Amino acid sequence: MSKVIVAMSGGVDSTMTAYLLKKQGYDVVGVSFIFYEDVSNNYLNSIKQNLEIIKISHYFVDLRKSFEELIINPFYNAYKSGITPNPCVFCNRIMKFHNLLKEADRIGADYISTGHYAIINNGMLYRGKDPLKDQSYSLYRLSLSQLKKVILPLGYYHKSEIKDMASNLGLPCAKQSESQEVCFLGGRGYHTFIKEYKEGNIINIHTNQKIGIHKGFFRYTIGQRRRIEASSQVPLYVVDIDAEKNIIYVGNRELATSDTIKVSDINWIDKKEQNFQATVKIRSTMKDQPAWVEFINQDELIIKFQEPQWAPAGGQSAVFYEGDKIIGGGIIKTQNRR
Repeated sequence: MSKVIVAMSGGVDSTMTAYLLKKQGYDVVGVSFIFYEDVSNNYLNSIKQNLEIIKISHYFVDLRKSFEELIINPFYNAYKSGITPNPCVFCNRIMKFHNLLKEADRIGADYISTGHYAIINNGMLYRGKDPLKDQSYSLYRLSLSQLKKVILPLGYYHKSEIKDMASNLGLPCAKQSESQEVCFLGGRGYHTFIKEYKEGNIINIHTNQKIGIHKGFFRYTIGQRRRIEASSQVPLYVVDIDAEKNIIYVGNRELATSDTIKVSDINWIDKKEQNFQATVKIRSTMKDQPAWVEFINQDELIIKFQEPQWAPAGGQSAVFYEGDKIIGGGIIKTQNRR
């Protein structure tokens, strides 16, 4: 019997992952990583109650120190430098899956698993069956060696099917609401995570005139309209952030779009050696769009979309698809629109 270790958060997805793998005949062990300081009793009780029903062995691992060093501090520093990070993408590779593999080696498990809605087939990563829940975008930075050890049973289901099964089993987690925010923010807006700030100017990029004051450039991202405390007869959007000079530049909607972006720090799953066509996502919630991808070098690419895309933001990820298969992806470089 093959052994699999499952990352468990106490939610319906990870709990049902463990249940389905046990039902398939695997020897299932659950592990819950403690990533940040604020671990509530509700979190601990939820895991305990679910385990009493699915009946698997389980333990905790405290990773708070490394999580702060590898995820929280870079998140903080990214916003302080004026870019918009995506901590979940990096957490999956360097924290969650990395430490799952460590634990698998330690306890002699053959595979690792999580509650992500995506499909892995022959070491390649594909979209999950549920288009509204597909999480392949957030897994694009996994290495080939990691993917070979991963089983993702939820990729073959719709979320509604998983919740129905959990309800039928009487699992307490079936009634939990969906979590969307960055985990360590605890429901707070990301801007509340950075407490110190300096006021700075808001500049109309069309006239180069000061039209208002901002209370910290890290409160803004490209394409944003909220918190632009400035008078204008037309809608204005954030189109550029100068962190060094503490300036927010705003302009019309057209300036917040782009049909060409650069990406770097490329992670390949199905590596290409020459320019190629693909569909590309620049945020997890959008539909991937047709594009032509050109090599600058092995770690930097230019993406040319057929149509202008809304608000590509430096620090976010651009992920390349070939049908349902992920080819790879990289980090969007900040664009200077001035």
